[in-house]
Amino acid sequence: MNLRSLKVFALVMEEGTLARAAQTMNLSQSAASRLLHLLEDEFAIRLFRRENRRLIATPEAERFYPEALRILSQIESLPDFVQRIQSERPEPFRIIAQTRIVNGLVIPAIALMQDAFADQPVKLEIHPRRDLGRRMMNDRYDIGVTALPLPVDQPTPTRLGTAPLKVALSKDHPLADRALLCPGDLANVPYIALDDTTVIRRIVDQEMAAAGTRLEVAHEVSNGSAAYRLVQRGLGFTFADPIALDPELETDVRLIDWAPRMEVDLGYFIPNPDRRTTLVRRFEEALQTVFTQRCGQENGPARA
Repeated sequence: MNLRSLKVFALVMEEGTLARAAQTMNLSQSAASRLLHLLEDEFAIRLFRRENRRLIATPEAERFYPEALRILSQIESLPDFVQRIQSERPEPFRIIAQTRIVNGLVIPAIALMQDAFADQPVKLEIHPRRDLGRRMMNDRYDIGVTALPLPVDQPTPTRLGTAPLKVALSKDHPLADRALLCPGDLANVPYIALDDTTVIRRIVDQEMAAAGTRLEVAHEVSNGSAAYRLVQRGLGFTFADPIALDPELETDVRLIDWAPRMEVDLGYFIPNPDRRTTLVRRFEEALQTVFTQRCGQENGPARA
């Protein structure tokens, strides 16, 4: 099997176009196309069909992709594995996590875990939620942490709990001392919205529609961290939960209760839940501890 062909296939699945896959591999588009055809010929399988100059993955490609990721991941990890054998270093504890909850949940949980396992190396991969689905198909990780529901059907997640969505305002804003806000209170305050690919935006839009109102978007950003920093500078309001707000912004940004109430579920997933290691169990405990501290509630792990 030609590994470069396999790499081209995986990159087309991830990047969405042959041109971007070719660019990533420093190949001409024609060379990348030949490698892709070589893979299809070798396995007598059609991986893509063309539609309006776009490559559309076939059902066979969707099923083949997780296996391709596993093979490539194992090959790419061989040099590190050999080095660990030679140096007798332990395997890193591998975490994949959604971008928005890294600073407020994952990093504090890593710190707690390392109180008991000081010499344990950690490998943390951070991805937007929309990219997590494909990363989850690659089982080269020990635990993943994200907002729920998961973007794919498997694995079955374990629920950490429900975090309330609140209004985030600069501490100097005239409304910052209010205990509760509703849509009418913010009619003249610019709304800094996350884009419509995010779970938070979908929750807000659905709840506003159910309440028979809508919020006019003044600014739109693709991640929460940028939204919180715009709030910090007094450019408007956004929605955040206590987990997502970057800890270093807590002195400059107020989180205020919102009516109607909105919530986001958070959880984690383990590729092999029946074979939980001591490290996985310790990290699960650390996640629950941090979640409880920041959200002020004890939900306890539960299958989602």
